[in-house]
Amino acid sequence: MANPVVVEATRGERIESTHRGAGAVVDADGRVVMVFGDAERAVYPRSAVKALQAMPLVESGAADRLGLSDKEIALACASHSGGEDHVATARAMLAKAGRDEGTLECGVHWPLGEAEARALACSGRTPNALHNNCSGKHAGFVCLSCAMGVEPKGYVAPDHPVQREVAAAIAAATGARLSEEMRGVDGCAIPTYAVPLIALARGFARLGTGEGLSPAGRKAAARIRSAVAAHPMTVAGKGRFDTDVMSLLGAGAFTKGGAEGVFCAALPEVGLGLAVKADDGAGRAAQVMIATLIRRFGGFDDETAARLQPFVAPRLLNWNGAEVGRLRPAGALA
Repeated sequence: MANPVVVEATRGERIESTHRGAGAVVDADGRVVMVFGDAERAVYPRSAVKALQAMPLVESGAADRLGLSDKEIALACASHSGGEDHVATARAMLAKAGRDEGTLECGVHWPLGEAEARALACSGRTPNALHNNCSGKHAGFVCLSCAMGVEPKGYVAPDHPVQREVAAAIAAATGARLSEEMRGVDGCAIPTYAVPLIALARGFARLGTGEGLSPAGRKAAARIRSAVAAHPMTVAGKGRFDTDVMSLLGAGAFTKGGAEGVFCAALPEVGLGLAVKADDGAGRAAQVMIATLIRRFGGFDDETAARLQPFVAPRLLNWNGAEVGRLRPAGALA
């Protein structure tokens, strides 16, 4: 059975396009508060689970031994825009491990942020691995490897000690079995494991509350939440959904998008985790889905809920800047 239509795009008064999808709202014990579509189907979370992938860096004590700052921990959870501050922070993380950008195995691309890419091009420079949106996560992997006394070369391979620790952390949080047949390769070359949306939501509930994690895991989750709340610009960048929503909500929510229309969020104050997937991989649909759930279940006051409205029903503009339509939640999310 097809997943339901959950987001509509209007032009004028008519519906022009629709997006189907699935999602779940779950607490740390696995109690399902809301589900729509096939939330039991395993999906690749991609970058949405970067905070879970950063857990071993903090939980092991590696971050403390290397003296990583909260801003650097936030970058380990980031899909950043590739600005100068992002690049400098990733470089500083590597330096604390006695390494440089030549150690990174994430590949090279132009900055995600249009302004950041234009600035780099205008300077006459070309991007390196530090501009990759995943460079902070990879710098964290390098730091973890060095702190473990393990050679970081090949740290992207599934059998490297770093990736074994990362897979174990995701499994512990979500309760999902990360088998070889569920494994793919992410855009930045590390393993990515398909996980049901319900399990992803449970993992984010545990990230948000610490419940269901080991004592060390609980402390690590709290530090990661504190770091990203203090440095939302580091997690994404100017004009990006994650930065804008977390700047608005502070410690009240942690959000993280992934490629192909996946979004996850933790609502620490109400003890819930959220996970959604747009069938067509559209990021715009996933953002509306997760924003709608955040507003509905976050327990926010009327003023804050009203300030979330632009994320729930974003305006669609033409090239003259005039509004021509909107995205809006539909079906079970309406």
